[in-house]
Amino acid sequence: MAKNLIDNIIQTLIELKRVSPKDLKEAMAIQKKQNCSLSKVLIDKDFIKEADLFSLLVKELNIPFINLSKYKINPALKDMVPERVARRHHIMPLSCTDSSITIATSDPLNVFAIDDLKNITSKEIDIVMSTHEDVAKAIANFYEEDKEVSVSEITQDLQIEDFEIVSERETDEEMDMQVDESEKAPIVRMVNLLLKEALKQGASDIHIEPTLEGMRVRFRIDGVLKDIFTIPRENQNGVIVRMKIMSRLDITTTHIPQDGRFKLKMAGKEVDFRVSLLPTTFGQKIVLRVLDKDKLSVGLDGLGFSELSLNKLKEAIRKPFGMILVTGPTGSGKSTSLYSMISVLNTVDKNIITVEDPVEYLVEGLTQIQAYPEIGLTFAEGLKSILRQSPDIVMVGEIRDNETADIAIKASLTGQLVLSTLHTNDASGALTRLVNMGVEPFLVASSLVLVSAQRLCRRICAHCKKEVPDSQKIIANLQTKTELKPPLYAGSGCEKCNFTGYRGRMGITEILEIDDEVRNMLLAGKTSDDIKQYACEKQGMITLWQDAIDKCSQGLTTLEEVLRVAANE
Repeated sequence: MAKNLIDNIIQTLIELKRVSPKDLKEAMAIQKKQNCSLSKVLIDKDFIKEADLFSLLVKELNIPFINLSKYKINPALKDMVPERVARRHHIMPLSCTDSSITIATSDPLNVFAIDDLKNITSKEIDIVMSTHEDVAKAIANFYEEDKEVSVSEITQDLQIEDFEIVSERETDEEMDMQVDESEKAPIVRMVNLLLKEALKQGASDIHIEPTLEGMRVRFRIDGVLKDIFTIPRENQNGVIVRMKIMSRLDITTTHIPQDGRFKLKMAGKEVDFRVSLLPTTFGQKIVLRVLDKDKLSVGLDGLGFSELSLNKLKEAIRKPFGMILVTGPTGSGKSTSLYSMISVLNTVDKNIITVEDPVEYLVEGLTQIQAYPEIGLTFAEGLKSILRQSPDIVMVGEIRDNETADIAIKASLTGQLVLSTLHTNDASGALTRLVNMGVEPFLVASSLVLVSAQRLCRRICAHCKKEVPDSQKIIANLQTKTELKPPLYAGSGCEKCNFTGYRGRMGITEILEIDDEVRNMLLAGKTSDDIKQYACEKQGMITLWQDAIDKCSQGLTTLEEVLRVAANE
């Protein structure tokens, strides 16, 4: 099987003129001499780009590309493919039959690995592809023992070339000191305490930023960053390495961004953390996004939408086809709104497929696809493949370009309900944004069902809520025309809200229904302001500003919060 696969790849490379016969002959000679992988030689010699080779293998030769995190693997495969073999050849066993075994690899051209496995297992080898990083994580998780893995155990299996990209300012001795430091009990306790405190305070993000004096730790609570404490400079490297080990990242790489994730179980509850490392002047900055599945279970009714907005949204998602867009800046709760809609629609009779970058929450009953732009699996390419899977409902993480917008809109016109997000300031702006992307106005007019623009504002803490003195005077001094009536309310601060006066957040929304008049205005080239004016006057649309003022009048949030979140509206 291995020889046939290699022969097919070589033939395809020549036919598609991706590699010249001369270069291919040279690469095969090097491969034979050095006893290494053909793909490694082709990429190292710059005969072909890595992304092009991946794209070729996936598309032209129909080698399936899979997301390894979705697979639950039979532990019995550990005996069939020992850990040392899996690590040496960088392969992950997935399943087996009486005559064959299926493996995942990032390098299907490694004929030596395939032959070795064939000899060890006495079975035919079937191949699927995954990224180098995902294979490494799968191997680590699958062969991991119940005991805590030490740094020395993790690093002993790293290949020599993995240590090539090391800062010139750090010697091997200094690197060893960092690894040892990360294993010390105080460092472990410090990191555990940091994570536990973040969960206790309900943080959505953890920012660990290197400074001249040490590392500043800040939590984003209810959308606002707050200083928590400072990590001493002498513990900086230990904390960074500890985070990298937990996230299965390369501890030797310090000059390029890295992304990973890990899962913790605290008080019987599992919480995912998405990790991003970024090189800065004083060292590597770490940002952790806390992904708590419990937040998805609140449903549409728990998002804080007004009754009118909620009814419009529920009516829209019951439609069999069309497009629903959620717009707003980063951190405005768009993903939570989409997942909440999906949870309502997620029934056994519906085929729901999503393409996301990244997949934030794993939801049972959905088919979720992780976009990999580096190998050609963009939102647009993923969407094309999804439409061949006969979906009832499609969720696209974000519409970023003309191709994605065009495919998504055409999908909504051919019988699918499409949910997606877009970055615009208000609801009417989404229509003109799509047209500016190059989508024909008649397609936008025909496909869109509803656009929801949203922001998140903080709720007043119910335990320390009190009336604001001189409310009438404060309202009278406002420079903006408003229908606010006294009294105003605010939180005085208590232990329940960490003395902030706020606890939790809610959505403020602006929902635009796409009726016949809106479609005619779009086809006539009217501006987003014209459409917004019509919607307010004729549809009774509540703007973001009006919704925020209404929630302030109801005593749900403060005037300061309204001005912070919605004043520019």
